[in-house]
Amino acid sequence: MALEIERKFLIDHARWEELPKPAGILYRQGYLNDEPGKTIRVRLAGEKGVLTIKGPAVNTVRHEFEFEIPFDDANEILDLFSLKEVEKTRYRILFNQHTWEVDVFRGENEGLILAEIELSHADESFEIPSWIKDEVTDDPRYYNSYLASRPFKTWEQK
Repeated sequence: MALEIERKFLIDHARWEELPKPAGILYRQGYLNDEPGKTIRVRLAGEKGVLTIKGPAVNTVRHEFEFEIPFDDANEILDLFSLKEVEKTRYRILFNQHTWEVDVFRGENEGLILAEIELSHADESFEIPSWIKDEVTDDPRYYNSYLASRPFKTWEQK
């Protein structure tokens, strides 16, 4: 059984813009179910197709199963069966022996930039880079599945 242990953070936009970064990878991901606490998605990541099944999160931990599938099949599944989608560019940034995945959202979620760090255990310590702002791990509004149906641009901004 596979477990995903991740923490999620908002980004300081000004510091992010100043940061040297590698080329990003365009992601298109669609969701195939609407059941709360269970996620079934298909993702196109560059030239790669991936099917992912996730269970509900308990603290920072949840069950996750990922399978690479042919790109053309993933594209067709998205076109035929996706209920809602998210597009973003993902950057992988190495910082003090951890890889941070930073997602710059596009479309209806433009303006949102999130960083995730995957950990090997829930209480693993890590250093937070200067371009990180607030932690939003426990806020379900920042789940990609939530953003697909309730985009960031529709939120009441404070």
